[in-house]
Amino acid sequence: LLSARRLKLLRPEAYVVNTARGEVIDENALARMLDAGELAGAGLDVFEHEPAVNPKLARSSRVVLLPHLGSATLEGRIDMGERVIINIKTYQDGHRPPDRVLPSML
Repeated sequence: LLSARRLKLLRPEAYVVNTARGEVIDENALARMLDAGELAGAGLDVFEHEPAVNPKLARSSRVVLLPHLGSATLEGRIDMGERVIINIKTYQDGHRPPDRVLPSML
């Protein structure tokens, strides 16, 4: 989604924040633009080749990196556990779980 071409459309005072999926940002282009002062900064909770972190981004003083903590809240973890229980019970009752993952999705 955020290729080098699209990143160049951002203003120099822009901050890029990604808590979705690492693959949505061209990290090498982001690192180049940050080093050149073409972007103000970035906050990343996910990485293009997770668990590896792009070393150019890790060295940048314009980047805040978190180890995929976006869902690490008490409420989030409780919700995840409840969804697992619902999926297991639904499957055991002979129905399709609401949050199933199909092989074609992998």
